[in-house]
Amino acid sequence: MIPLASPDIRDEDIAAAVKVMRSGMLVQGPEVARLEAEFGLFTGAAHAVAASNGTATLQLALRALGIGPGDEVMVPALSYIATANVVELAGATPVFVDVQERTFNIDPAKIEAALTPRTRAILPVHEFGLCCDIREVMEIARRHQLKVIEDAACALGAYDGGQHAGTFGDVGSFSLHPRKAISCGEGGVCLTKDGALAARLRILRNHGVDVIDGLMEFVDAGFNFRLTDFQAALVHSQLLRIQETLQKKKALAEVYYNEIKHEGLLLPLVPEGKDHSWQTFHLLLGEGLDQQKVLHTLRAQGVGSNYGAQCMPAQRYFLGKYGHDSAQQFPHAYRAWTRGVAVPLYEKLSAGDIRKIASILNSLA
Repeated sequence: MIPLASPDIRDEDIAAAVKVMRSGMLVQGPEVARLEAEFGLFTGAAHAVAASNGTATLQLALRALGIGPGDEVMVPALSYIATANVVELAGATPVFVDVQERTFNIDPAKIEAALTPRTRAILPVHEFGLCCDIREVMEIARRHQLKVIEDAACALGAYDGGQHAGTFGDVGSFSLHPRKAISCGEGGVCLTKDGALAARLRILRNHGVDVIDGLMEFVDAGFNFRLTDFQAALVHSQLLRIQETLQKKKALAEVYYNEIKHEGLLLPLVPEGKDHSWQTFHLLLGEGLDQQKVLHTLRAQGVGSNYGAQCMPAQRYFLGKYGHDSAQQFPHAYRAWTRGVAVPLYEKLSAGDIRKIASILNSLA
């Protein structure tokens, strides 16, 4: 069986976590601080703030930027459901925008038409590890004085014009879930260039605690979104070899491009100037192929697979609340959800594994 995803946890990663567990310093200690420092160095961000997961980092960002009831936030119609959920949980309204057909990222050309006087922020996603057209998004935000929170959950190691994903907007949000490039089970990191905003994120992740004149003061109604020290140790050693991981995944993606010959499969597009981190290799099926039959065929031959992301406005909760006709209003997102297939791509695979998967795909009828 070739699973859809499998984190590369090595003996040195486990040993680092065990060392912390034996120390007795388990929550948000020196290992969290070290991870934050290394994360900032790798991405080029001025400030990195670790939290309990990649959804918590988005919630922290919305709260820290003052976004709440009565506000609207632009989100792509295609993403993992957490992207829209956090806006709902903040009391704001997610305004869905269709994505580009081949990159699966928010279409900047459709953002401005969806803006209203209530719009406070844009929450673009770097879907599957490919930077969206973030420079265009930032220009729209500048013109309309909007905040930008980058959902870079899948995009550690992704670049646009040499600048790392998550470092363009007010806040960048990353996930350390097992399907990501580095993982400690759960965990997340916020990036920001604003020192005052970083301080606020740190206060909000820890029950609203600030230290004033050496004393602990509760200055806000915060969350318990702290990352444990043993999780930070587990993921830190993975971060140290991230370049090796990214190069391996890039090479495996090239095998897919070289080996998939089926005319009914549309391969993902990587525009010039962007470096993909390949969290997912996502295919689009032509009209002659049925998504569920393709998934069944792959699984029956020992290959883990799934659809890649949800068309969020078509999910039961959002459909019931907002009543969008997603097939008409967000056709690219709807197609990516209903005709998309994610196939395995992670560093523990071999080129032979990828060729086997490609052979199965080529034989689809």
